[in-house]
Amino acid sequence: MSLSIRNQIPGTVTAVTTGEAMATVRVRLDGGRDLTSAITVDAVKELGLAEGSAVRALVKSTEVSLATGSVEGLSIRNRLPGTVSDIAAGAAMAAVRVAVEGGELTAAITRDAVTELGLAVGSPVTALIKATEVSLTTG
Repeated sequence: MSLSIRNQIPGTVTAVTTGEAMATVRVRLDGGRDLTSAITVDAVKELGLAEGSAVRALVKSTEVSLATGSVEGLSIRNRLPGTVSDIAAGAAMAAVRVAVEGGELTAAITRDAVTELGLAVGSPVTALIKATEVSLTTG
């Protein structure tokens, strides 16, 4: 199956915490960082997720935010430090590639945000992703 989602990072499930309808799944990315996904309990069952399962974390580029400063005091679970590796800017939007341990992420942000954050190739950033925006796939 082909997907249009650019951000597909391999990892291994390290924990599954289930509630009545939703579950959180902690994934150790191949680069060593942890990522949390909030998905339905039904999805956990259908995918057969358990500790040790190989997965790919999928995140749409529009769901990746970037920070250049401190990211304390946020409810966003996923904070991946990285370095800007490329910026493709159009009239209104930009695709910013960020090298993170174990892979690369693309963030679709406004061109104004690129300017205001002072982003350039080599800039250190933190990629921020809400757990509810991380989908998982197996196989």
